[in-house]
Amino acid sequence: MDEDEVARVSRTPEEVFRDFRGRRAGMIKALTTDVDKFYQQCDPEKENLCLYGFPNETWEVNLPAEEVPPELPEPALGINFARDGMAEKDWLSLVAVHSDAWLLAVAFYFGARFGFDKESRRQLHNMINNLPTIYEVVTGTVKQQSREKNPNGTSKSNKSSSKKAEPQKSSKMPPSKEEDGSRVEDAEENEEEHENTLCGACGDNYANDEFWICCDMCEKWFHGKCVRITPARAEHIKQYKCPSCSNNKRGRA
Repeated sequence: MDEDEVARVSRTPEEVFRDFRGRRAGMIKALTTDVDKFYQQCDPEKENLCLYGFPNETWEVNLPAEEVPPELPEPALGINFARDGMAEKDWLSLVAVHSDAWLLAVAFYFGARFGFDKESRRQLHNMINNLPTIYEVVTGTVKQQSREKNPNGTSKSNKSSSKKAEPQKSSKMPPSKEEDGSRVEDAEENEEEHENTLCGACGDNYANDEFWICCDMCEKWFHGKCVRITPARAEHIKQYKCPSCSNNKRGRA
């Protein structure tokens, strides 16, 4: 990133967080929905490569910056060298951890560069902390934590069963609270139950005005737009497999 790009980031915690969130979304795509492309680009035969996330929610595998010191903190160097020496899921998890560290470094670099005071730094940290980490999204830890939460006093098994059965009643979508008659109360309870549900692709929270679909293999929820599934297409899918589960057929460890 050059001086002009740094200047485009506003000097407020909200704008730095927007930059953080865009970069995070791009890196999550690389490690989930675009994992095949990402895997192929991380050829161990190439030079030291880094995974970059950009504010416009895109990603890139490239060489590190040539200037020393660089304008921004650099991502972990040489992620491609470990690709074939580890199980794929372990390698992706490792890249995810380093990606989380880089995102924090960039965000607080901006905070220091723009002279954030203690309150502004705390505000930025709190906004960041309200999102799951890339590692949590990639490894499915977010889903596990959501299942273990029990805000309504019901058992974990009941909550899990309800969540799994509901898509069959609503075209593979999380329940909406806009149901009629006697189901309004049940819908409100389901809305609370799904408020911590996160998209397995972008990591954003569930919203009842968006189409979602659940993978029948790993049981992760996805925005339809993130996995390119429309409500009409979902009606004809008997068993939906998300991109990650479909890619498992390749047989890589």
